[in-house]
Amino acid sequence: MEQSSQKPDHPPAQAIHHEWRTAENSAVFVLAKLQSMKETNPHLTLLDVGAGSGTISVAFAKAIPDGHVTAIDLKHDILPRAQANTEMAGIKNIEFKQGDAYKLPFADGTFDITFCHQMLTHLKVPWDALREMLRVTKPGGIVAAREGDLETECVWPESSGLLKFHQFAAGMMNSAGGTSTGGRQLLSWALKAGVERDQITVSYSTWSYSTPSEKKVWGKSLFR
Repeated sequence: MEQSSQKPDHPPAQAIHHEWRTAENSAVFVLAKLQSMKETNPHLTLLDVGAGSGTISVAFAKAIPDGHVTAIDLKHDILPRAQANTEMAGIKNIEFKQGDAYKLPFADGTFDITFCHQMLTHLKVPWDALREMLRVTKPGGIVAAREGDLETECVWPESSGLLKFHQFAAGMMNSAGGTSTGGRQLLSWALKAGVERDQITVSYSTWSYSTPSEKKVWGKSLFR
């Protein structure tokens, strides 16, 4: 088994942006639904698929203090970092496991809410992963996904270096078997997974990097 050389308290450059993410800036469309569900069931169970270093998962755990969050990621070497972030936040109602989105290690109907963020866009057959997420979600529960769309990214002032980087990043994602336009394809992926159209709610949101601190986070994420 390969061991990571990355110390849990020293994230790589890419993780700096990953750990900037919270439920408040990356899953606000879920938080509103979660709050209403919590009124009738304070002991909600939530699965975060492809959780990475766990900052969104931690925010969910804070939102349902009487519930429980399970967070999985395919890469085992990110889990110590996720655990470290959890301990720093003082969160107890969460656990991290290694798991494959195509073969979720849970029984049918286990979770009230199943969520992923920027995960489906990296997969060759994302609708298969969505089908698995649906399987492990309870009847009456929700499956929520938020995916980026690199073709909608814009910067100003434009520079040749940033434009080349954008093209490189999109090309790398596509050549690795993912898609750089995942956001716009979410609806069609859900339909391929077998969901009826009237059961799907589609929304749109953006990230903006305009303050010096936001620009710093985005800039640092360019270097691996």
